[in-house]
Amino acid sequence: MLDRKTDDMTDQSNVRTKKLINAPEDIISQAIEGMISAHPHLLRVEGDSGRAVVAVDGPRDGKVGIVIGGGSGHEPAFAGYVGRGLADAAAVGNVFASPSPEQILDAAKAADGGAGVVFLYGNYTGDVLNFDMAAEECAGLGIPAKSVAVADDVASAPSDRADERRGIAGDFFVFKIAGAAAEAGRDLAGVTEAASAALSNTKSMGVALSACSMPQTGKPNFEIGHDEMEIGMGLHGEPGMRRGKLAEADHVTDELMEPILAEMDLPEGSEVAVLVNGLGATGLLELYILHRRVAQILGERGVTIHHSWVGEYATSLEMAGASVTLLKLDDDRKALLDMPCRTPALTVGTVAQARPAATTATRTTVQHAARDETEVRREDLATDGPVTPAIFRSMMIRAGERISADADRLSELDGVIGDGDHGVTMDIGWKAVRKALEQSPADETVETSCKRMAKAFLDAVGASSGPLYATAFLRAGTAVGNRLNLDAAAVVAWVEAAAQGVRERGRAEPGDKTMVDAWVPGAEAARAALGKDGDVLACLAAACEGAERGMNATKEIESRRGRSAKLGARSVGHIDPGAASTHVILCAMYDAAKDALS
Repeated sequence: MLDRKTDDMTDQSNVRTKKLINAPEDIISQAIEGMISAHPHLLRVEGDSGRAVVAVDGPRDGKVGIVIGGGSGHEPAFAGYVGRGLADAAAVGNVFASPSPEQILDAAKAADGGAGVVFLYGNYTGDVLNFDMAAEECAGLGIPAKSVAVADDVASAPSDRADERRGIAGDFFVFKIAGAAAEAGRDLAGVTEAASAALSNTKSMGVALSACSMPQTGKPNFEIGHDEMEIGMGLHGEPGMRRGKLAEADHVTDELMEPILAEMDLPEGSEVAVLVNGLGATGLLELYILHRRVAQILGERGVTIHHSWVGEYATSLEMAGASVTLLKLDDDRKALLDMPCRTPALTVGTVAQARPAATTATRTTVQHAARDETEVRREDLATDGPVTPAIFRSMMIRAGERISADADRLSELDGVIGDGDHGVTMDIGWKAVRKALEQSPADETVETSCKRMAKAFLDAVGASSGPLYATAFLRAGTAVGNRLNLDAAAVVAWVEAAAQGVRERGRAEPGDKTMVDAWVPGAEAARAALGKDGDVLACLAAACEGAERGMNATKEIESRRGRSAKLGARSVGHIDPGAASTHVILCAMYDAAKDALS
């Protein structure tokens, strides 16, 4: 039987996990430093962000660059797969959070050899948004970029919506195939095609026996009994497709293999590669027992295992559990799988003698043209309004303070239907905003402050919140770009533009159970108050009340966007954490304005 002993406690929310870390805010930079010091012959760091881990002997002129990336907490993924014959660079995000466009761009510049780059990442909203933005910036630099979002988890969506599936341990095979194709000299289209073909023939499913905990909170992401398991869980601690009683290893393996095999065309005589992956706290003893049953099932079907990997290749911090991944092989995929590579986490065969890596200067042939941004003259800006730039900054700083105070609560809300990091991520982003605003010139306009906020949030966070709030701030600043001081109409325009920015960037609508469900009713309520001749405070109070109504309404709807969408009906009964943080922000803006104007 798969067994993971835990204290039989009725309230696991009070359990604190032990971790060997220093300050939580330093864990990523210190982990990267430690990784580089452990593998200096394989890895280096490039770029101002400090989050692009690059292969010492990987990027070369004329070779397609392979850029992988995602949140930390999945080690050895993602930076562990950087090295000759596999990935040329990895963009490293915060724990369970996508890297930012700046971090991805640093990796792309380092990996570019003049033949373009392929971005490979898990199919999660934050990763898709940030890598899309990075691809747009690559285009401006003259670096062609293609993307393949790995979506191998059969539990997360039905086969007719396979493009909505999330990525779990199948990254391992897609990365290996793409890296080998690039090493073999295939062009950008050829490498992208090889990666896509590998993805189409890769299926995974996992089981969790315990929750993991964020380093910043030390609390389990979700509660699970000592005799329970989550079948079909996500790689970030998201709950699975169902919860059941802990069963014997063979029974669990059968449950994992059944949906995988139902979707794979594996007639007798087929060949596959197998990955039995531990999630962070499951030992090889148990993983080999799982592999034993996988081999039995395949053998009964006349399917040959070409090669197996058993161990920890894509983890979820200290979660107990495992996943099974199959890659169906043809002659091409088999040859690419067998090609040599050398990385900290994976070595296959013998890698040829390294050649000097190209420098960033020789790899990047086209530079960004400097943009001549002509700002509106200050004397032309409207001054009729009580909210001065200084008061506006105080409103934003208050919002950041409230997010920090509520970070644990927001993460707990997220832990129920997501990965438990929303409060942590928002706190990181808003701390960066507060720092940026506190260092800004006293005479800075609202629009310029919004640009400063957007850059600070996006550079600090990545994840889905990074692009969403960066877009919100930019759109909101533009909406009041003709004003120095804000009157009630301008404040409403700011809130409406922020809401529309979130809505458009996230491609979400009211009823999807996202932060849009609080932003939109907040903006609508502010507009309604303005129509009743409301002043600034009345409009902001209405925005706060509208956001609260929208937030509370998310409790009764099923999620249709983001990670919680995989839960279906299990998401009902829980408030969306993004809607909750929106309510915090709008109410903090009202309180700060009230203190300044009353």
